[in-house]
Amino acid sequence: MSKVLFRNVSILDSTGALPYPGDVLVEDDRIAAVGTVDATRADGAQVVEGRGRTLMSGLCDAHTHFSWNNSADLDGLGLMPVEEHLLFSMESAKKYIDSGYTMCLGAASAKERLDVVCRDAIAAGRIPGPRYLANGPEIAVTGGALIKSITKFADGPEGMRKAVRELIDLGVDQIKLSMTGEEITGTQRAEDTYFSDEEVAAAVAEAHRRGKRVCAHARSAESVKMCLRNKVDIIYHASFTDAEGMDMLEANKDWVFVAPGINWLVATLYEAEAFGFPQEAAEAVGYKKELEVATEGLREMHRRGIKLLPGGDYGFAWTPHGTYARDLEHFVERLGFTPMEAIISATAWGGEIMLQPDELGKVQPGYLADLILVDGDPLEDITVLQDHDRLHAIMKDGRFHKEDAPLVTHSGLDDPAGPVSPATREYVEARP
Repeated sequence: MSKVLFRNVSILDSTGALPYPGDVLVEDDRIAAVGTVDATRADGAQVVEGRGRTLMSGLCDAHTHFSWNNSADLDGLGLMPVEEHLLFSMESAKKYIDSGYTMCLGAASAKERLDVVCRDAIAAGRIPGPRYLANGPEIAVTGGALIKSITKFADGPEGMRKAVRELIDLGVDQIKLSMTGEEITGTQRAEDTYFSDEEVAAAVAEAHRRGKRVCAHARSAESVKMCLRNKVDIIYHASFTDAEGMDMLEANKDWVFVAPGINWLVATLYEAEAFGFPQEAAEAVGYKKELEVATEGLREMHRRGIKLLPGGDYGFAWTPHGTYARDLEHFVERLGFTPMEAIISATAWGGEIMLQPDELGKVQPGYLADLILVDGDPLEDITVLQDHDRLHAIMKDGRFHKEDAPLVTHSGLDDPAGPVSPATREYVEARP
């Protein structure tokens, strides 16, 4: 049995409790003890001297595109040859775990099997990356594609059933419907809805019949309501949700997730000028309006207890891979989350959206040992999670992906203080 003891850490366990000092013991791929650790159980462990650093769960991106290739335009996502595209996707997977993300939910793949191949290679230990649930190309109706070269087309209920079956045959974990427009296209409005209720119902019924979930690019008010009427599991964006849709979200908050991809709106409005899309152009096509409306709506969703998760649409030139934790900053600064609420949305709720709520997203005994050791307090400054140099250790399945130079490790037997913190040693020795 391999053992790692994180000693003298500040434990941010994602239960909502304030961080507290203590030790965390990992045995093989699981967290074995939290807070106080029996000295004999920790014997022989590799000891990581926490020095008060924050130990917390790895993060989750609920709207991941490994194959979005940092293109400066939409069409560029589909132009990369498949061989180079697979290499890029694998590099993206590594950037996610380098950034402290140990859970990712695929939101669409630019080519049929890129997500599936990456997921399987990660699971087999062939490449580094987060736990991954794979998607395929997004499904759109004729005339409703945002990017034709990365889209699977289907029309009518039977067409939807066939498309879903074909994607499931590829081995995907969930299905993506592209239901509305996107202003940057210049022709597809965000408030346009291209699917019919019958098409959404058919796609969802077929996916659910085969045990797969459905997610949807849904910016318009009608598309959000259409998702809820037809049990779409994960709604992306939801920018223009109206009063009726808000009530429907609240009524269904026990099962639906919303991943707004807020950084896409912010960056597209304010940070895309160097790539040919200045702020004046972004405002002219509606991004300022959308950001304002979406911010108000998302704040209301948060107030009503609807589960909002960070992540989305990283992989354009102005939202490059490796900058994923910006969503957490936006949740705090724009959407009214406390830092604790933002972290819970990216950890504990990440475990829920990954379908492992009792194994992922918390620092508790029995959970899988997906952990990050942070030089700083994310509750004081949520932006610390954007600084890769402040992520001193990244662990997945009880194995270190990253051990930085500031990380002091040794065998417990080599340290005169023993393999546990003074507080734990005092607790253990005081027991009858």
